[in-house]
Amino acid sequence: MADITPREPTHRRASARCRVVMLPETTAKVASNAITKGDVLATARIAGIQAAKRTSELIPMCHPLLVGSVSINFSIGDDYVEVETQVETVDRTGVEMEAMTACTVAALTVYDMCKSADRTMSIEDVRLWEKSGGRSGAWRRSDAAI
Repeated sequence: MADITPREPTHRRASARCRVVMLPETTAKVASNAITKGDVLATARIAGIQAAKRTSELIPMCHPLLVGSVSINFSIGDDYVEVETQVETVDRTGVEMEAMTACTVAALTVYDMCKSADRTMSIEDVRLWEKSGGRSGAWRRSDAAI
């Protein structure tokens, strides 16, 4: 585990994105809240927030952080649900893993809630989108789209 004790706490932020690709019929059901298990996006949002707060319990060597804020947003396309997460803290190490964990767990929750309607789904393009703060400063993915 990296020694972060000599570092000064700074404001840090990271965002991540991924897509859950599915049949258009499934996307329509998610959009109209017609999935039998319940409100897919609300449940996925809660799951992602919980995952961000517990990342250090899931990823070995990941420092526990006091997560200041987590936001999870969804965009619905014709055949996908895009998940975008943003995590912020004031601490001695970054929140990239928290953002990616939140994104992935939110996507897994979408999958779990929709699997009875669509077994063809896939979770794709999990990526760190940007980060700021810390020694390495700001970084932003240059990809135009995922």
